[in-house]
Amino acid sequence: MDFITALKRERLVAIVRGSDADASFRTVMTLAESGIPLIEVSLSGTDSLRVIERSRAELGPHAWLGAGTVLTEDDAHRATAAGANLVVTPGLGPGVDTALRQGLPVLAGVLTPTDVIAATATGATALKIFPASAVGGPSYLKALRGPFPDLPFVPVGGVDARAAASYLTHGAVAVGVGSPLIGDAADGGDLDTLRKRAAEFRSVCS
Repeated sequence: MDFITALKRERLVAIVRGSDADASFRTVMTLAESGIPLIEVSLSGTDSLRVIERSRAELGPHAWLGAGTVLTEDDAHRATAAGANLVVTPGLGPGVDTALRQGLPVLAGVLTPTDVIAATATGATALKIFPASAVGGPSYLKALRGPFPDLPFVPVGGVDARAAASYLTHGAVAVGVGSPLIGDAADGGDLDTLRKRAAEFRSVCS
């Protein structure tokens, strides 16, 4: 299954960024066990490449496992070497270009219409509106879809369950969710609570 098909089916990307590498790994595993198969591990988290390596070893070769906050050419190369088969960026730059040259799907960060045009020109697989909540939330997505009605937008940033439902109603192909879903699990927090939040988001995005 290609990434766009998976996005359209699942409609949810979980974003793991933790201060504890072991807890981050356990969080990835818990998300996968809870039925959330699209998972991004941010490179800004502690020992993130090792988290990706361990997660890939457990999840197998075909699971979607992304590296997030990919900024540079080196970031993209290191993420691929660690086992990421998806690259997520906060904006356009060398990380996008390098990942695309490697044949990886890219969820590229955009904000303005100019960004959208530039990202589309690169061949980015899908477009991450970031930071979505800071620029108007669902109403901004609605406005952006006016000139770009057919592009696959994924709002990220401050997406709680209520906002997720609104974004999807307004035409988002999926949403990316960090702390409203992960909570403190990737810092060593309770995994049972994470499972409950995962069930809530799955229900909203189904």
